[in-house]
Amino acid sequence: MAVKSNISNDDMSMAVRAAWLHYRGGLTQAAVAERLGVASVKAHRLIARAVADGMVKFSIDGDIVECVELENALRTKFALDMCEVAPDLEEEGQPLRALSLAGASYIRRQIENGKHATIGLGHGRTLAAAVKQLPHFNIEGLRFVSLMGSVTPDYSVNPNDVMHTIAERTGALAHIMPVPFFANTIEDREVLLAQCGVRDILDLANGSSLKFVGIGTLDTGAQLVTSRMVETREFRAIEEAGGVGEMLGYFFDKHGRVLQTALTARTLSVSFGAHGADSLVAIAGGAEKQNAIHAVLQSRKLNGLITDERTARALLRDDIK
Repeated sequence: MAVKSNISNDDMSMAVRAAWLHYRGGLTQAAVAERLGVASVKAHRLIARAVADGMVKFSIDGDIVECVELENALRTKFALDMCEVAPDLEEEGQPLRALSLAGASYIRRQIENGKHATIGLGHGRTLAAAVKQLPHFNIEGLRFVSLMGSVTPDYSVNPNDVMHTIAERTGALAHIMPVPFFANTIEDREVLLAQCGVRDILDLANGSSLKFVGIGTLDTGAQLVTSRMVETREFRAIEEAGGVGEMLGYFFDKHGRVLQTALTARTLSVSFGAHGADSLVAIAGGAEKQNAIHAVLQSRKLNGLITDERTARALLRDDIK
């Protein structure tokens, strides 16, 4: 598939020249500004634009041995097809920068390899951060689709929905699922699925050959609670039933078993393995999510995992609950 720049030839030439002088020529941004005869602010913007539009490709010699070892160990322990471990950036709290950079890099590689006609996307803070790290580039021959309902119960926009961002970044078609993540009742779910277009979008999502998802916890700070998609009392009931982690509206106990809950029966999202040969990749990490990630990995539903170094080490310990 073709990837085209969004900027004019003159701007592209100037941006490439500024980036080359800075990264290859070793000039400071002030020196680049002087060489090009522009203001320092202009030089900074040109270099940033070159990076954002994918003109600058960094090459670092040598592997991060520790991360590669962790990747191999996780692949073996949890029967994964792929695993990428982002190096520790010493972030406090949720390692969003490390996860978003690693996630964006992998998503872009999958976009550019041209193997997928449709890519499905979940939502959540981590996946949203990864999509925001993508540069602007135009894509031909690919479309994106939401893997789950995209509006809250009061029909406001989910703040961590990624479909509008991916459409803006790539210029590709991005199909939202125009229903809540969870219907009010099982009967309401059937009514929503019967609406014109909804079943088509769900079929498109189920048929996507590559699916990117997040993994959630069952605490009061979980994204499903803060976005008002689920009430705290509902989470408490699932937790009391042994729930530890959540993915795509399905809830897992510590052994990786999918729990049959009243909430799951009202979920409007894709089914596991609906396409047969699809690949399900999670982007998740952080201390507060370690147990949830471990539970989902135990289920063997995932084909791939992108996580951070500290989480990877925790997942390999035998004492994780």
